[in-house]
Amino acid sequence: MYALVMGSSGDIGASSAKKLADKGWSLYLHYNQNRERIEKLRIELVEKYPKQDFIPIKFNMEQDSVEQLTSQVFGLDAIVFAQGNTYYKLLVDISEKEIDSLWNIHVKLPILILQALQDKLAKTHHGRIVFIGSIYGKIGSAMEVVYSTVKGAMSSFADAYAKEVASLGISVNVVAPGAVNTKMNTQEFSSEDLESVKEEIPADRLANPDEIADLVSYLVNIKSNYLTGQTIYFAGGWLL
Repeated sequence: MYALVMGSSGDIGASSAKKLADKGWSLYLHYNQNRERIEKLRIELVEKYPKQDFIPIKFNMEQDSVEQLTSQVFGLDAIVFAQGNTYYKLLVDISEKEIDSLWNIHVKLPILILQALQDKLAKTHHGRIVFIGSIYGKIGSAMEVVYSTVKGAMSSFADAYAKEVASLGISVNVVAPGAVNTKMNTQEFSSEDLESVKEEIPADRLANPDEIADLVSYLVNIKSNYLTGQTIYFAGGWLL
């Protein structure tokens, strides 16, 4: 079994890659700039699972053609879209370039990638697609209006595409976390801000990337074929 993990150099992507490798998956490890982290991850996985393949794929989602990615993918049973970025700004302050970046990375490029790889996913009749969305795709967030919009679009796409490919044995789901203990959040927000967020969460903590990876692992399992077209909110009871 082969899975393409987009954004393998990020915290959620790397955790998902480790969890899938532990379940016997061979992986295409996508990254853009962080070659050092991907190589460290690849070496760790090769040492633990020497009979599986771990193939780094460099791809810039804003500059490279989709064919540069898809031409490096051969056997394929699952895709995890864990790539992402955000801009914490008022709507009136965000630039058109930043809007385009969010749209391309979260929505447009995943759609184009799936267009190109659908036949490969359908070949075994148990293809799996998992998007890492956000709770903000449902409830919205001030200062992240465009980010909330593209995450909502991600769930809408999954709803529709799941209906289109169910007969091909392909499932499409979204895991939508709330606040997660990732580098993106710890770099963007102060420890005081994160502590304030934690106080609002009934579970009294941020989610860990490993917990999200556990859910991703279930959704790509062959036995999960009847679960499709769903956005699963993973937020410790926060803001729902």
